[in-house]
This record gives sequence, structure tokens and C-alpha cells, in this order.
Amino acid sequence: MTKRILNVVTNVGHYDDPDHPTGLWLSELTHAWHVFDNHGFEQTLVSPAGGAVPLEPRALKFPNYDKTAKAWRADPTKMALLDDTAGPDDIDSADYDAIYFTGGHAVMYDFPDSKGLQRITREIYERGDIVASVCHGYCGLLDTTLSDGTYLIAGKKMTGFAWQEEVLARVDKLVPYNAEQRAKDRGALYQKAKLPFVSYAVIDGNLVTGQNPGSAKETATKVADLLNSAG
Repeated sequence: MTKRILNVVTNVGHYDDPDHPTGLWLSELTHAWHVFDNHGFEQTLVSPAGGAVPLEPRALKFPNYDKTAKAWRADPTKMALLDDTAGPDDIDSADYDAIYFTGGHAVMYDFPDSKGLQRITREIYERGDIVASVCHGYCGLLDTTLSDGTYLIAGKKMTGFAWQEEVLARVDKLVPYNAEQRAKDRGALYQKAKLPFVSYAVIDGNLVTGQNPGSAKETATKVADLLNSAG
């Protein structure tokens, strides 16, 4: 049976300061989409509010703007997917084998508080299917609890965009919170690469997380390998 992936994207277009735009970090979607597509997986986009998805301007410039991102923007069919995403209430978690949270600083605002995304994530995780995130996508896992009330990430080895990387990206004064610290506060066994901005991904059971934009391909490959090994 064909595996199905639910890709989570943001609806937010700016930081608290409206003069600083943000949005989906496109390559975090396109790198993973490419991997999943090559494995023949079916894919759906969902966002906290449904509807349109803004793009992070910095992700559309060198060196972040690579051939997969350029190909997506040049494809009207692909761009149309970002104009009209599903909302959580449109999604039956039973239809999916994995959920993959993309990043961009925008997700810090609308991923954590989405009860609909939390429901989908909890249902997928508790039946043993895969929950994955890359970069800031782990913000979508910070407040997700399991049926017993514990945090999904408590006691789990995981990674995500590091505070050091926020500082180096010069957005540490703009972001609404320290996601790395918040994950640790939830009991996550947070890990990161020795060097910033290099590909790094962690598997703990059916939780797969990647540290930064450069980790999207590795994260998606690990998800695909787990799905294929499950038969």
C-alpha cells in the first residue's frame, strides 16, 4: 500500500514586528518532498489555519535557494498547493503514515498552539507511525501531549534549530522564545551537531528530527527508510 505523508507548513508571514517578514523556509519542504516523491509516497499539505502559505524571503536567496526550491516556484501546480492548504479539521490522521513539520521562523508563532495539529500528531505517534520535524518545525511538538498527559518529546532524543544558530542568523532578538530551551524544559533530550548549520538528524523510536534547513534531506531520508522497513 502506498505510504502517505502529511507535510505541515505555516500561515504566518512576519515576526511580531511586521517590518520583518518570514514564512515557510521553502527548501525544508522541497528537499523532503523530493525524497518522498522519489519513494512514491503520496503527499498532502496542511497548515494551522488552512489556506495560503507565505514564503520566507531569506530562503529565496543564495545559498539557500537551490534547484529543488527553484523548480517548485517555477511550477504553477506546485505553487498552487501553497495557495490552498488543508486545515487540521480536514485531516483524518488515520489516512497518514507520517507527519513532517517544516520550518522557518514563522512556525514559532502558529505551530505550538494548534490543537488540531496536536491531535493529529498524538494520534499518529500513539499508533506507532512516524512524527518528524526539521529546523523550527519542532516548535509544533513543544506543547503536544500524549493521552496520559505527558509531553510527547519528554525523555526523547531529538534536535531542532539551536539557539547558537539563532544568534548566528542574527534573529535572536526577533524570535518570540528560545525553542531549544523550551524543548529542554519539556524534558526533551536535546542534541545538536558540533558545528552549526551542518546536516544533523536524530531518530528515537518513531520520532525523527533534523536540526536546521540543511538537515531536511537527511531527515526525510530517515523517515523514508523507516516507512519502507515497516513494509
